[in-house]
Amino acid sequence: MVTARPVRVSRLGVQAYAATWHAMRAFTDARGPQTTDEFWLLQHPRVFTLGQAGRREHLLAAGDIEVVHSDRGGQITYHGPGQVVMYTLVDLRRLGIGIRTLVQQLEEAVIDLLRAHGIDGGRRPGAPGVYVAGAKVAALGLRVRNGCTYHGVALNVDVDLEPFTRINPCGYPDLSVTRLADLGVSLDVARAGDDLATCLGARLGLTPEPGVPSGAGAAAP
Repeated sequence: MVTARPVRVSRLGVQAYAATWHAMRAFTDARGPQTTDEFWLLQHPRVFTLGQAGRREHLLAAGDIEVVHSDRGGQITYHGPGQVVMYTLVDLRRLGIGIRTLVQQLEEAVIDLLRAHGIDGGRRPGAPGVYVAGAKVAALGLRVRNGCTYHGVALNVDVDLEPFTRINPCGYPDLSVTRLADLGVSLDVARAGDDLATCLGARLGLTPEPGVPSGAGAAAP
């Protein structure tokens, strides 16, 4: 019988995007073969982020919202209060999976959470994320360094959806975006994050345990 490995789950509140990104990269660079995997659960102040291949023409009108060019995969997305972000700092080699499998399992974890509340979520070929009736409820983007990942998935709980009208979400013009609150799911951000961590842990064979970030940790905003 295979014993599940632990994953340290840290609940970090509201954290500045750039500081958290640099902390994730520092943690990944410093980790060794025995370093425990970590999930970081948090919210960001309002920010647009472009992935490595992100094209600025998909940013229609930033207005008063900060724009950060990140090193994750994917195009442009929005983060803000009312959205739970789960950063997945995991060792792919130790899990015995590739990046495509992790992407699939992240999507399926969100689908599992939705299903528990009677909502049918789905995936879209060639467009990572989770959709309900054609509207995107969760976006994801990852980076791999030395066989380990950082960045992760963002799930719209009760986030203000107006900023999504200022971009082509994930590079798709006129893509509809939704949130749990509009789907009749009354979870708050903290509970949604905990449930999402549990769902992903179950899919990856990881047992969540409470903790704070190891190594550099996430900086305060």
